[in-house]
Amino acid sequence: MEPPRWPGFELVVPEVVRAKAGVAGANGWIDALPALLAALADEWGFQPVRTLDGGTESYTAEVIRTDGTPAVLKLLVPRTADVAGHEITVLRLADGQGCPRLFDHDAGRGALLMERLGRSLADLDVPMLRRHEILCTAAARLWRPAPGVALPTGADKGRWLVDFVGHTWEALDRPLAEATVAHAIDCAERRIAAHDDERAVLVHGDVHQWNALERGDDFVLVDPDGLLAEAEYDLGVVMREDPEELLVEGPWNRAHRLAARTGLDATAIWEWGVVERVSTGLLCTQIGFEPVGRQMLAAAEAVTGL
Repeated sequence: MEPPRWPGFELVVPEVVRAKAGVAGANGWIDALPALLAALADEWGFQPVRTLDGGTESYTAEVIRTDGTPAVLKLLVPRTADVAGHEITVLRLADGQGCPRLFDHDAGRGALLMERLGRSLADLDVPMLRRHEILCTAAARLWRPAPGVALPTGADKGRWLVDFVGHTWEALDRPLAEATVAHAIDCAERRIAAHDDERAVLVHGDVHQWNALERGDDFVLVDPDGLLAEAEYDLGVVMREDPEELLVEGPWNRAHRLAARTGLDATAIWEWGVVERVSTGLLCTQIGFEPVGRQMLAAAEAVTGL
């Protein structure tokens, strides 16, 4: 038998990533991962060290480049949208400011080789209010005008969310009250109507504690979706997180707190949070990512009409 190419390394695809590939109709991608990993190791000059946990959209592994630099390889689950191209665009624009440094990339194969960072904010014992401060600061470093860049707009994302919420709610046999879904769609449609190309900035699109990783004494954001949107979109994602704590704090209290921290509009933050909470709760339910799915849907029901 031929000895293993990388002794001690095992390619293990997390179950949630397998589920996401199944939903995307990309089961063949799972089977092709070993060959893709081997090809990229030769082309980009690295050796895999270990599979990393925590992602839902990609297979990730810690690697060592031939010059000894630690790095992370990310292989995205294939989807119809140019997810890899959007992430590469954001990382190139950021150039290490607020996001990891990008060493190599291949959008066609959904592959990125990036700076290795430290622990996620989710792995640290940081109180929620401090976590939100860290996320606001990290997101604000990325916000900048980016005219002419080929990224979806906030209006595009709003339309996608409306479509996703409606179709997924039906496909899952309506796990939410119709009024809750209608409220989320109304909020999304108001944000679509409010989109302004002149005001739009580069936003991360998925600002939460699992996407904030240590770089020394600071934190930077990984896995950007990449949008040209109002900055409030990023804080709408912060609104959807910690769903049980949200109900204790009071949803409008959180929206006003985030607005005061950043100088942004509380109503826009609230409305993005409503639709993000519903869409993410439905997605987590769809791929079996529990108890997060149940918690988000429960919070969405409670928030309706506030």
